[in-house]
Amino acid sequence: MASKLIQVQSKACEASKFVAKHGTSYYRQLLEKNKHYIQEPATVEKCQELSKQLLYTRLASIPGRCETFRKEVDYAKNLWKNRTDLKVEDAGIAALFGLECFAWYCAGEIIGRGFTFTGYYP
Repeated sequence: MASKLIQVQSKACEASKFVAKHGTSYYRQLLEKNKHYIQEPATVEKCQELSKQLLYTRLASIPGRCETFRKEVDYAKNLWKNRTDLKVEDAGIAALFGLECFAWYCAGEIIGRGFTFTGYYP
């Protein structure tokens, strides 16, 4: 176990050195490539305007999302009505999806507890 820890530490050290050496050039390259998205000058008013644009853009997308949700629910209802025609593969995919949702729920609970399995901190 100790040898594995030493290996992980050496890999982390190598990664840290790589980032320190190449990180700034990657950062500059990324900013240069996407400079048309940068707002100059970055004032408080401009940031507030952009946050309002994001908020109202998200609000405007709600009807489309609701329609998509209704279609998904109708599809699920149709599958349930015709469950005798359901293939084993479809049932397996649904079961795996449910298992994945449960796993994400459990992961969220563990993270919310502060990465403990036994309970919440007092």
